[in-house]
Amino acid sequence: MSTTPPDRPPAARPPEPAITFWGAASSVSGSMHLADAGGQRILLDCGLNQGRREEARTRNGRFPFHPDQLDAVVISHAHIDHSGNLPTLVRQGFTGPVYVTPATHDLLAVMLRDSAKIQEEEAAHINIARNYAEPWVQPLYTYADVDRALDRLRSVRYGELVDLGGGVGFKFVEAGHILGSAMVHLTAPGPEGRRSITFSGDLGRRGIPLLRPTGEIPPADLLVCESTYGNRTHTDLGATIEKLYAAVRNTIARGGKVLIPAFSLGRSQLIIHFLQRGLREGKVPKVPIFVDSPLAGEIAEVYRSHPDSLHPEVAEAVREGHGLLGGDGVSYVRSYEASQELTLKPGPHIVIASSGMCDAGRIVGHLRHVVDDPRCAVVLVSFQAPGTTGRRLMDPKPTVWMQGKEWNKWIEVVHLDGFSGHADVNDFRAYLGPLAGKVKKVRLIHGEREQAEALADTLGELGFADVAVPQPGDREEWGR
Repeated sequence: MSTTPPDRPPAARPPEPAITFWGAASSVSGSMHLADAGGQRILLDCGLNQGRREEARTRNGRFPFHPDQLDAVVISHAHIDHSGNLPTLVRQGFTGPVYVTPATHDLLAVMLRDSAKIQEEEAAHINIARNYAEPWVQPLYTYADVDRALDRLRSVRYGELVDLGGGVGFKFVEAGHILGSAMVHLTAPGPEGRRSITFSGDLGRRGIPLLRPTGEIPPADLLVCESTYGNRTHTDLGATIEKLYAAVRNTIARGGKVLIPAFSLGRSQLIIHFLQRGLREGKVPKVPIFVDSPLAGEIAEVYRSHPDSLHPEVAEAVREGHGLLGGDGVSYVRSYEASQELTLKPGPHIVIASSGMCDAGRIVGHLRHVVDDPRCAVVLVSFQAPGTTGRRLMDPKPTVWMQGKEWNKWIEVVHLDGFSGHADVNDFRAYLGPLAGKVKKVRLIHGEREQAEALADTLGELGFADVAVPQPGDREEWGR
């Protein structure tokens, strides 16, 4: 009798890991990409689409996959276009973990609740405009949905390896874009050994003295990289800061107020930092600086909790209880009543308030009071999208359409475009150049088609052999 054991069938080789680009492909809104690897389905980012109201509501309310079939979500950072649709995902059945850095964990508790407030207020305004005609418009999500989403969060430190099951793991790498922002480096089994993918999230600029610098981008079989400013070079930061100081000095000298519309997360903190530096160096007159934003005030508290993510000089000031948190000439305005009083405050001073494009938020109240005052200035420190009040302020006209009426525009308008927190083409060259020959494929996302294709040409010049710009729904295997 033969004792030779029967031949065993060869072990099945794992399939090639793949990623499907569902959001922020050939656009800059609604970042969302689905990785299939090792039997796991991992969503990279879950951002809100921001655009025309009805179109955005439809896209945000429907996912191109079943949320209850996802195994995990990994969020790169707390900006709403990368994280703001998490409550909808949970509302529609997702019950797995959501991995974030510790600072992003705390920021999301602030940002998502603020987003829920906006969703509820927007639905209420629509219902009022429709005279409460049925069916009533429901908010995309509510505070209760946000609380359920926050319960899914799991904090992961930079560099810590996380096992997602099925041989799939990841780690966070500092991205330098905003507090807590991260790149994601994923590894997984493939048919010919392990495969890897690096998802850049949003990359910060070099030389911004507020956060710790962007880390080295991990080499990978597939690099999925943002391209927001892939065809542009930012205005020199030092020159931009000096223009800010000059605008403040000139306005204060003629007895006016300086209004600075700024987004509450990222841009406000950067402007506060530079104004405080100007005060210390004697380049800015010693006038009161008011941050009229409850959200920015809450975000400042998160900064205090995470000094290790800040530039050492800024971290030291935060540990001492001043700097971005108030003091050094800066006061935070929390209540609506205090904000209303501030709009009537006489004498020269500086007000930083949201929103950054002047279409909503407390900046609108300040503008209404001084838009026709030639002593005053509004300093625009962010990109102003077409159709926004901020863009209309930039138009060379003596009037501006705002809040449903035409206003005399006698206020000085100063536009400074050098404060962006995104990498520009020179930053991309510095970050990505060393990876030429170490990355098989690059797919460029989070950029309009023109910007992404321009960056693709640049990467081709640097020696990258396979660079492309995916469309929504395109699927890419990591290693082939």
